[in-house]
Amino acid sequence: MPHKRILFLLFLILNCFANSAIGQSNCNLDPKIDKTVKKALLNFRESNFEKSLIYSRAALNAATAVKDYCLIARSYNIIAANYNELTEFDKAIFFYKKGLYYANKTSNDTLKCNLYNNLGNMYCFEKKQFDEGIRYYKKAVAYALKINDLKEVYFTNVNIAWAYFDIGNYKQGNLFLKYVNSTKIKYNDGSTEVIVDMLNGIYSSHINDNKAANAYFLSAIETGKKCQEKTDLANAYLEYSHFLNKINKHKEAYDALVNHYKVSDKVYDVKKLKKASQAGLSLELDEYKRQIDKVEGEKVEQSQSLRKSKIIVILFILISLILLILIVTLIKNIRYKKKHNLELLKAKEIAEEASLLKTQFISTISHELRTPLYGVVGITNMLLEEHKEISRSQHLSSLKFSARYLLSLVNDILQINKIEENKIVLENLTFNISDEITVIKNSLSFLSQKNNNRISTNIDSNIPEYLIGDKLRLAQILMNLVSNALKFTKDGQVEINVKLNKVEGKLYYLDFLIKDNGIGIAVADQNKIFEKFVQVGRRDEDYQGTGLGLSIVKRLLGLFGSTITLDSDLGKGTAFSFTIAFEHDLAKTKSIIDEIEVDLTSSEIYKILVVEDNLINQLVTKKIIEKNNYSCKVVDDGFAALKILENETFDLILMDINMPLMNGFETTKRIRLLGIETPIVALTAFDKDEITDEAISSGMNDIIIKPFEPVKLFKIINFLINEKNAV
Repeated sequence: MPHKRILFLLFLILNCFANSAIGQSNCNLDPKIDKTVKKALLNFRESNFEKSLIYSRAALNAATAVKDYCLIARSYNIIAANYNELTEFDKAIFFYKKGLYYANKTSNDTLKCNLYNNLGNMYCFEKKQFDEGIRYYKKAVAYALKINDLKEVYFTNVNIAWAYFDIGNYKQGNLFLKYVNSTKIKYNDGSTEVIVDMLNGIYSSHINDNKAANAYFLSAIETGKKCQEKTDLANAYLEYSHFLNKINKHKEAYDALVNHYKVSDKVYDVKKLKKASQAGLSLELDEYKRQIDKVEGEKVEQSQSLRKSKIIVILFILISLILLILIVTLIKNIRYKKKHNLELLKAKEIAEEASLLKTQFISTISHELRTPLYGVVGITNMLLEEHKEISRSQHLSSLKFSARYLLSLVNDILQINKIEENKIVLENLTFNISDEITVIKNSLSFLSQKNNNRISTNIDSNIPEYLIGDKLRLAQILMNLVSNALKFTKDGQVEINVKLNKVEGKLYYLDFLIKDNGIGIAVADQNKIFEKFVQVGRRDEDYQGTGLGLSIVKRLLGLFGSTITLDSDLGKGTAFSFTIAFEHDLAKTKSIIDEIEVDLTSSEIYKILVVEDNLINQLVTKKIIEKNNYSCKVVDDGFAALKILENETFDLILMDINMPLMNGFETTKRIRLLGIETPIVALTAFDKDEITDEAISSGMNDIIIKPFEPVKLFKIINFLINEKNAV
């Protein structure tokens, strides 16, 4: 009676239980049923097949009742193992496959691995269908690797080596045995040591290393005597008998064979086997009953299905009539819609054209307004710097404020249009929240003094010194909210509070609260204030503004993934609150700072060419450049620029875009065709997003939007000149 591979079968069943927590889809793990399954396994290990089958049967019936596929598969696995021991191999294969069917209904890959391994054992060792057995083994290995259970891989490789030896393919089997020997210290245990030593004995005998073979077999036998499971000891005696007979030690071979039968007889007691067969018969009857119940159930379902089919036929006829009526109605509707589709298409084209015209209008009007504003702001600054005696003039201050207010109006209109067309992408800049709020507070000091208000700030000390995020958009949100609060508050106070809400990894969630004790907002108006061009609470006072501020705030917060909350009472004040997450990463902060830092100190006098057709803007730009001790020449158009570049060399060119005769893009292209590599910066009133692609393709190096801060201009100039000189 051959009993190869039993040790591994037992181990793998145990391993199934040990790892059954892995992937328990469709597993209820009823403790009572689980306990019954474990009793079945324990009796199986003790070769008490009758009790093992009785417990397995009870567990299977209970697990089937609750539809616990894991427990059903485990029960079938033990049942199959019992039939395997009873040498009823066809039944064993039948029940292993039943177990695999239910295991595949779960995500328990360990259970699938074990069942595939056991089927590999059956086909290789009992059915002698070697190719089919190896196919099952390979699937077992695949599942073992999937769950990263290298111990399972080890045991399956033992079985494969054994299978190759069983068919006399020692060369191929030795490849797997080598892997087993190289990993046995890590994955071996007492129960498998018997078989591994026995396999080494078989291979050593094959290569005629009789001394090593004898040592391996004796080691296997000694270990087997100490193990509770005696099946492998019987196998070791049998293989040792074959070896001794081969080397002509016939008496010793006979003694080993006698020991084999003694151990086997203890394991396979005739009475035990008879009782086990009776228990197995009851279990098979249960299985037949389940099949009969299934057939009866299918008959009932067919009867019900037939009854339903008659109803379905009647319903089909009724539905067909209804569909016929609907089709007739649909045909009429199609004919009607065809008549109106042309009108809808025409309306769609008109709407798209209107949208394009709106975008073009906003772009044009913003350019046309920014160009003169550049001159107004620039000349105002020049007057304030050159004539200190009029620096405190209210008229000059009003002129500067009005120009900046008009510029703010243009920017608001352009901003809301960008947001609506999804053209804004948040940037990652490093900043200090306290510094940013101080700048905002100082920028709005004029407005706070106008209404005799006081701005107070309260910033949580737990907020890190440096954060990463779009500080410009944050500043825009705070500027709009704080300036709005200052406008609608007189002789009062506006509070800017920032508190650390929570920390998730590198993200710091900050709660912002902008609170005033001004006139407040009526409940009826609170839903309107975030709409475009809406202003509420205006009486005789002129609060100024476009009515776009809060609409921009709401949309910008949407880009941050945040929402704004309003709490307001008439005569008591208003509070706006929102939460934004910023990143805190010192390494990333240092990297960002290194990228943007530019050395503005230079002992060299750079030579700058300004290409600009507007005389006022020529004057302003030239004055700004020469104030920084740079040399500057100005030309009126692109042709003049090409002519002067034939005779003179410049360190950098500032190029206007919208010029007569030849625009800035075409001028830049022609300069590049001449082989001139001087850095060219677009100095324009157009919005940056609208011209970036064309500017880069024409050969420009950067873009500055008018009006601009002089420090920004010189940062770009120094960076581009230094970069060119470094090449």
